[in-house]
Amino acid sequence: MTSTSSTKRTLATCAMALLAAVLFSVGISGCGGGGDDRAQTTPVTEVTTPVAAFLSYKDPYHEKIQAAGYVEKTAAMNGVNLSYVEGPDNGPPLVMLHAQLLDWFSYSRVLPELAKSFHVYAIDYQGHGTTTTPANYAMTANQIGADLAAFIERNIGQPVYVTGNSSGGLLTTWLAANRPDLVKAVALEDPPLFSSEYPEIKNTVAYRTFATSYKAASTDHPDDFLLYWVSASTEFFNNNIGPGSALVLTGAIEAYRKANPGVPVELSLVENDTIRLMLRGLDHQYDPRFGAAFYDGSWNAGFDHATALARIECPVLLMQANIAYLADGTLDGAMSQEQADRAMSLLKHGTYLKIDSGHVINLEKPDEFIKAIKAFFLNH
Repeated sequence: MTSTSSTKRTLATCAMALLAAVLFSVGISGCGGGGDDRAQTTPVTEVTTPVAAFLSYKDPYHEKIQAAGYVEKTAAMNGVNLSYVEGPDNGPPLVMLHAQLLDWFSYSRVLPELAKSFHVYAIDYQGHGTTTTPANYAMTANQIGADLAAFIERNIGQPVYVTGNSSGGLLTTWLAANRPDLVKAVALEDPPLFSSEYPEIKNTVAYRTFATSYKAASTDHPDDFLLYWVSASTEFFNNNIGPGSALVLTGAIEAYRKANPGVPVELSLVENDTIRLMLRGLDHQYDPRFGAAFYDGSWNAGFDHATALARIECPVLLMQANIAYLADGTLDGAMSQEQADRAMSLLKHGTYLKIDSGHVINLEKPDEFIKAIKAFFLNH
C-alpha cells in the first residue's frame, strides 16, 4: 500500500470519530451509546450528515454497472448455483474471474467500459459471492474448473476470452490448459503461479491468510467469518489502514449491518478500494473452505502449474503487479520475478506485461487494465 504513516493515523483518527458518532446514533450494544434508549431509536434521517452518509453509503459503481446494461443472473449445474452478471452482447464473450476474498463486483471499475467491446460474464466462482455449493463440494482447481467449463458450454455456447485475477488467474490457467476447445485467449492478472504450490506457499504472506481460513473451516467454524477474519488480521489492518483500525472496522461493520440488514458491507471510511471491496467480498458469503484448501494443499491436487502452462496452446497475456519482501524474506506478492520468468518460459504464445500496481490491477489501475485487455484480446 502507498499510504504514509501520517495518512494512516489521520484516517484512523477520523474513522474512530465517525464510528463513535455512528455507534451512538444507531445504538450498537456494548459499544458506546448502546445503553441509551434514545440513541437506539434515533432515525437515520436525524443523524448528522457524515454519519448518515456512512450508514447509507452504496458504491457509485452499482448505478454505473446497471446503466451499462448488466443483469445479475444464476446458473445451476452439478449442485452448484453459480451467480454472475452478464453484460449486453456488444462483442465476443469475455469471462472474468475475480481474486480470492472478492466477488464479481470487484471488477466494477472496468465493467462499464468493457461492455462496449465485449459480451461480459463476470462470475462469482465457487466459495465466493452468492454462489452456493453442496456441503461436500471439493474446493479444488479440477472441480471448480470443470464446473466453470460446464457453464461456458451451457450458458455461452462458444469459445471465449477469459481473464482472471489471483486465484481467478489460476482457474483461467486451468481452463486454457484443460479445455482448449472453449478458450480463444487468456489474460492472467497477477496469478500466484508456483508460489501457491507447496513448498513455496509457506514463504508467502498469503499463507497467513490461508491459515486463518483453515482454522475457521477445520476447528472454529465461526458464525460470522468477516468479523472473525478482521479479528485475526489486526497486523494487516494496522499496516494498511492505521493503528487500531481492526477495532474501528469491527464497530463499523456492526453499525452498517444494523442500518442495512442483509446487504454486504460497503464502508466509505475505508479509502482503499481493494480493502473496502475485500471486506464486501468477505461479508458476501465467502466460504473459508476455499482458502483452507490452499493452506492444506488440496486446492492444487492434480493441477501442477508447470504442466498446465506447458499445455496451453492459445495466446496468453501474463500481467505481473509489484512485489516486495518482508525482512525475513517472505514474499509479499503473487509471484517472484523468477516465478514469472519461469511461467513465461513454459508458455508457447506468451506476452509479458509488468504494471506498477498492487495485486488487484483492475481496481488500482483500471485504465491500464482496460487498455491491456482490449489490445490483447481484440487482436487475438
